[in-house]
Amino acid sequence: MADLKTVNEEIFKKYWRVLKLARTPTRDEFNKIAIVAAMGILLIGLVGFIVYELMAFATL
Repeated sequence: MADLKTVNEEIFKKYWRVLKLARTPTRDEFNKIAIVAAMGILLIGLVGFIVYELMAFATL
């Protein structure tokens, strides 16, 4: 049981270290991340639409 407690403490210390280093992104960083995420969503949607159209065309 003591081993489990020390393992949990070590994991908590690692998480705490990362949380202390973390910070809120600037507006510019946030905008860049949002644009990249939106482009990824649009790309996946476009690929899905193309596959859908190809499958619809193949059944004719």
